[in-house]
Amino acid sequence: MSPLELGFLSFPVLLLLIFLRAPIGLAMMICGIGGLWLVSGGSNMFLAKLKSETYSTFSSYSLSVIPMFLLMGQFATISGMSAALFRAAESFLGHRRGGVAMAAVGACAGFGAICGSSLATAATMGRVALPELRRLGYPGGFSAATLAAGGTLGILIPPSVILVIYAILTEQNIAWLFLAALVPGLMAAAGYMIAIAVHVRVNPAAAGRRVPAPPAARLRALIEIWPVLAVFALVVGGIYLGWFTPTEGAAVGAAGTGAIALATGNLGWRGFADAILHTATSTAMIFFIILGAGFYNSFLALCMVPQELSDWVVGQGYGAWTVLVLVLGFYLVFGCVMDSLSMILLTIPVFFPVIASLDFGMSAEHLAIWFGILVLIVVEVGLITPPVGMNLFIINAMDRETPLADTYRSVLWFVAADIVRVAILLMFPAITLFLLPA
Repeated sequence: MSPLELGFLSFPVLLLLIFLRAPIGLAMMICGIGGLWLVSGGSNMFLAKLKSETYSTFSSYSLSVIPMFLLMGQFATISGMSAALFRAAESFLGHRRGGVAMAAVGACAGFGAICGSSLATAATMGRVALPELRRLGYPGGFSAATLAAGGTLGILIPPSVILVIYAILTEQNIAWLFLAALVPGLMAAAGYMIAIAVHVRVNPAAAGRRVPAPPAARLRALIEIWPVLAVFALVVGGIYLGWFTPTEGAAVGAAGTGAIALATGNLGWRGFADAILHTATSTAMIFFIILGAGFYNSFLALCMVPQELSDWVVGQGYGAWTVLVLVLGFYLVFGCVMDSLSMILLTIPVFFPVIASLDFGMSAEHLAIWFGILVLIVVEVGLITPPVGMNLFIINAMDRETPLADTYRSVLWFVAADIVRVAILLMFPAITLFLLPA
């Protein structure tokens, strides 16, 4: 069997291991190491790769941004910023039809701007907003779907851990990717609010209201969220203005949110230890998946799979836009059965050379960034699509009285909003790219 045939055969083997419930990082490592052993004719080449790949992965300066952003999200949760964001959004929107659900989405967008993790955003805002939604009479399925969809904003609105990993895989500018994600992220929040408005008009029983907040209460709620605005402006603004690198910005953000949590009296020694432990656990999980992907992608590169696939697609004569739509469709389908980080690490080394070889009438840098934002959005949709929508499981675990089927039905409104947004960004790349240098 030729190396190329071994490379293509590894895909069904990898999927089989995943469906057998093997951890995705371990499954990719087994396929990568096993493939390297077979391609090298049973030599010990993979042992040298084991040493070099492990060291290069865990000593990477670029990857050090990940634990810093995760720690920033932990401190932000402890400091009570999530509750302040929800109160502020609710004071302005809560009296409207479906307004409390819209406020939950707005709070998710604000918290995502200082968290960078979808699962953390969904879990944190679920604890804050779910009791209020249920108290005001919102159905359980609609409440869970709203918070699950709002949670996806955590990986799109900068800073984003997934965007950092994409930037490393494709050797792109992290600051440019953050800038390009800003408008699509705001479009996502607006699209979800529109989906809520349409849903509550079609199903009036799905909406609850609260009395309008007086102007003084709104002003107090706005004042309470100044730490969120300050951290976001310092981190993202500092990166764009060149005050510090993304890694330094993440460290500044973690220190800033930690100081705010300490100043509010919410951060004690126990809370600090828990934040460090959760950050270390999440970082270890992400780094192990990255390590496994490194072995597997090295095996695929040795087998020439990305190059051969790219040459085959170009040779078929398919139009560039047709290929792009097919790739995005693949992400939508596989997002139903695989988590976002695993999909990015597994597929980008294969699909990115294919897309980069096609002509879309823009520079290579802009194409890479535009494609990254599109991929991030369709991967984000996978977090709320049945049967394996991770955000749906997280929210439903907080409200066990609500059948998961009810959440599945309600989340389709948000999935439809996502598909419309993807279509708009696909047809008008300038929406994503207009903030970038020419």
